[in-house]
Amino acid sequence: MRMPEPYRIKMVEPIRLLAREERERKLNEAGLNVFSLKAEDVFIDLLTDSGTNAMSDNQWAGLMLGDESYAGCKNFYHLQDTAQEIFGYKYIVPTHQGRGAENLLFSILVKPGQYVLGNVHFDTTEAHITLKGGKPVNLVIDEAYNTSTYHPFKGNIDLQKLENFIKEHGTDSIAFMLITVTCNTVGGQPVSMENIKQVSEICRRYGIRVFIDAARFAENAYFIKTREEGYQDKSIPEIVREMFSYADGFTFSAKKDALVNIGGMIGIKDDEELYMRLRELVIVYEGFPTYGGLAGRDLEAMSRGLREVLSFDYLQSRISQVQYLGQLLSEAGIPIQTPVGGHAVFVDAGKMLPHLPWDSFPGVALTAELYLEGGVRAVEIGSLLMGRQAPTELVRLTIPRRVYTDNHMAYVAECLSNINKRRDQVRGVKITYEPPVLRHFLARFEWA
Repeated sequence: MRMPEPYRIKMVEPIRLLAREERERKLNEAGLNVFSLKAEDVFIDLLTDSGTNAMSDNQWAGLMLGDESYAGCKNFYHLQDTAQEIFGYKYIVPTHQGRGAENLLFSILVKPGQYVLGNVHFDTTEAHITLKGGKPVNLVIDEAYNTSTYHPFKGNIDLQKLENFIKEHGTDSIAFMLITVTCNTVGGQPVSMENIKQVSEICRRYGIRVFIDAARFAENAYFIKTREEGYQDKSIPEIVREMFSYADGFTFSAKKDALVNIGGMIGIKDDEELYMRLRELVIVYEGFPTYGGLAGRDLEAMSRGLREVLSFDYLQSRISQVQYLGQLLSEAGIPIQTPVGGHAVFVDAGKMLPHLPWDSFPGVALTAELYLEGGVRAVEIGSLLMGRQAPTELVRLTIPRRVYTDNHMAYVAECLSNINKRRDQVRGVKITYEPPVLRHFLARFEWA
C-alpha cells in the first residue's frame, strides 16, 4: 500500500503548459540550455532540489519572528542550539548557502597543489577546490558507475583506492577528506555508516581531517536505517549523531535538507582555532558571524526545517515519491541509475541514446527534448558538467521537497516514455559558447 503524504495542502501556485510551438521558440532563445529558460515558461521544474522546497506552516510562522538585528539576533542562537543538538558539534557558522560555506572552509584549508579527497565532488564543490589551487580526487566505488547493477550504498568510498592514494602521494599533499552524503553526482546514492566509519579510521591513522558535505544528510540517514544491518531500530536523530561523530566538521547547503529556500552553514566539532579563523573570514565574504549573509527570518526557518527533516514519516514520503518515479520509468523500459537515490531519478542518457557520442552531449540533448515534449526541465550530469572523462551520461530529474504530487511524476514518466519510443530520432547538440568555469550553467548550443 502506498502511504499518502504526511501533510495536507494549504496553498497552491498555478503552473501552465505552453504550446509546443512556444516551447520551441523559448528553447531556441535559450540556446538549447534549459538553465536559461524563464521559470514561468516551465511546466514541471525538476532542475534542482536546491532552494525549491515548500516550507511548512511552522516555518512560515517562524519568518514573522525574524530578529533583523545586525549582530546577535535571537534567531542565530536558536539555530546554533538546534544544530548543536542535531549534529553534536560545538561551533556553527551560518552562510548564505552551501557555496559560501565551501568558499570559506576551502580558503583556509586548501593550499595550492593539495588534493581534496572524496567519493565524488559535485560541480560547485569541485570548482571551489580548483579555484583555491587544489586538486579534487574522486574515490567512489566502481559500482557507482554501473547504473544497471544493484548496490545499497553506491556512494561509498573505495577503501583500497583511499589507502593507495595516501601512500602514493603522502599526507602533506592532502588537504582533507570530504564525504558527500548522499552522493549527488552518481545518482543521489547513500554512503553506509560502516563506510563513513572506516574512511574516518583510515584518515585518523594518517592525520587527515574528515569533513562531510551534509546537504542531504537526513536522506542519507534514512537509507542507513532502511538498508544497513543494525540500524533498523535506531531513530533518524540517533543515526545522524553517529554519522557526524566520525568527522571533524561539515559544510551544509540548507537549501536541501533544511527545507528552506536559502541558507547554509559550517559546523566544526571542537577545533576552536579553525572556528576563529572562519569567524574572521565570514565577515569579509558573508556578513557578521551571527547572520552570515542571511536575514534573521531565514535563520529561523532553517532552524525549524532542521527539526522537521528528521521525521521518519516525512523522509519515507519524500523518498517514496522519488522511487515511484523511478518505478514508472523502469516499467517504461527507460534505463536509470539503480537503486533509485534520495533526491532524484537519474536517467542513463548514454544507454537511452546510444547513437549519440559523448561530444554530441546526449544528456543535454535529452533535457532539450524533454522540455519540447512536455515543458519539463531537468539537468545534465555528464560530459558537459564533468568533461570528456565523464564515466556516465546522466539526466537528473530532481524532485523538490513537498512541491509536486504523484500525478506530476506520472506525467514526467509519460513524457520520457514518448521520447523513448522515438529515441533514434533525438538529435545531438554542439556548443556555440562556453565559459571557462562551470560551463553547464551558461553554455549555449545548437542542434548538431
